[in-house]
Amino acid sequence: MDIISQLQEQVNTIASLAFNTFGSLQRDALPVQLSPNYPEPPAVSNVVDDAANLAEQPKLLSSALVKAAKQFDALVSALPLSEGGEEAQLKRISELQAENDAIGQELQKQLEAAVAHQ
Repeated sequence: MDIISQLQEQVNTIASLAFNTFGSLQRDALPVQLSPNYPEPPAVSNVVDDAANLAEQPKLLSSALVKAAKQFDALVSALPLSEGGEEAQLKRISELQAENDAIGQELQKQLEAAVAHQ
């Protein structure tokens, strides 16, 4: 598997872990009163028997999230350096933007011509 595919897979892993982490925190958070202007939150009717496991889950999920982020950083650092440095990259980006602008102008002219012929 190439490095770009590995990076994409790692991004997907991070997104999944973040989604599950935030979801479990939202699911397991006890209700709190946001302001005295709001009514008292309802009492929790289903008390979790394993409170230690409930308290440990965010730690495990956040640890997995940090580990995945570190793996992503390691993959990024393994990417080959581009030739020419930052200045060459910026010059190439400017050239591509100019090329895209020219293509966009040409497409706009063709569109206007097509609309005029209708």
